[in-house]
Amino acid sequence: MANPRKIYLDNNSTTPCDPRVVEAMLPYFYEVPGNAASRNHPFGWAAEEAVSVAREQIADLIGVEEKEIIFTSGATEADNLALKGVFEMYKRKGNHIITVKTEHKAVLDSCAKIEKMGGEVTYLDVDRKGRLNLEELEAAIKDTTILVSVMWANNETGTIQDMKAIGDICEKHGVLFMSDATQAVGKIKTHPKEVGVHLMAFTGHKMYGPKGVGVLFVNRKKPRVKVTAQIDGGGHERGMRSGTLNVPAIVGMGKAAAIAKAEMEQDAARVSKLRDKLEKELSANLEEVYLNGDIDNRMPHVTNLSFKHVEGEGLMMTFNENIAVSSGSACTSASLEPSYVLIALGLGDDLAHSSIRFSLGRFTTEEEVDLAIAALTKGVSHMRDLSPIWEMYKEGIDLDAVEWSEH
Repeated sequence: MANPRKIYLDNNSTTPCDPRVVEAMLPYFYEVPGNAASRNHPFGWAAEEAVSVAREQIADLIGVEEKEIIFTSGATEADNLALKGVFEMYKRKGNHIITVKTEHKAVLDSCAKIEKMGGEVTYLDVDRKGRLNLEELEAAIKDTTILVSVMWANNETGTIQDMKAIGDICEKHGVLFMSDATQAVGKIKTHPKEVGVHLMAFTGHKMYGPKGVGVLFVNRKKPRVKVTAQIDGGGHERGMRSGTLNVPAIVGMGKAAAIAKAEMEQDAARVSKLRDKLEKELSANLEEVYLNGDIDNRMPHVTNLSFKHVEGEGLMMTFNENIAVSSGSACTSASLEPSYVLIALGLGDDLAHSSIRFSLGRFTTEEEVDLAIAALTKGVSHMRDLSPIWEMYKEGIDLDAVEWSEH
């Protein structure tokens, strides 16, 4: 008997590298091996030119100048560079940063480090949909505030923040605005200058490019933003990030950006229909299915669903040899704690533990979605059949009133 088909619905963790991207990268591993900083021979010139083209492709995707693109090893490094770099550069002006409780750990952990360095950080709450309150944001700004950091789209729920409104508030108070746009770039329009974002982090492997390469956009004019380098040694990338450039990966990210510019809208339209089908049929097949996040303001490829009284990790074990999904962000999936993002949305432990994130992608087919629907329906039904909790719930017993004994 042939092995069952493997279905990949975990594109928020990482996307497959587009074959066209791989093809563009291949010459730079062997045929064109030069260091982009070697300016005294043709191999170095060719590498420098390839980086220049990629920089142009990426700048074109997000509507900025080529000189505003700083290459890093990924979005985590870009987040660290933006947050710590701004804190160190502007500490004479102030030491206060504002962010949101549902940010990626790359932002939250960087902020925790800044607090240890003497900074002050305000962590804003979100509503049930995962959106921050604009009045609370404005009220949190004070004389010592130097930076507001808000992710463009959440990695677990897909919720998109009102970036223009946040940008307007930051401009009104003369505060820098930074965004981790890792889950948004290449999938929806993300033009930082149009919404007042001054620094923006993203990565290649979330947009069908290679792992190991990322970008920090740093605004050059009105205002001219400066960040203190976090890696020293050679002064590469306008003195903001030293280190030999990863030419093959940069070429790949550039190609991925060019493909996204050309195909982003049609990709979004196709995959959102598949996501809607997934949600509709699972809700029709099963009782007590809840959507987490903002149904009106979210990424086209993401849905986060809770299946009441079904433990998410256990549910995944019924099908995870064949279907890849996530019960939380990839960076915290080793933990059995409920998702801090879903807890911040106000979910109780029960629904938070029963959540599954589906993130579809460019290569997801309708047949794969149909197979996933069948597997999820079977898995949830099987686990509920075995669950005394579900049986009590169906009998109308108030589970909150039950006194559970410990042994």
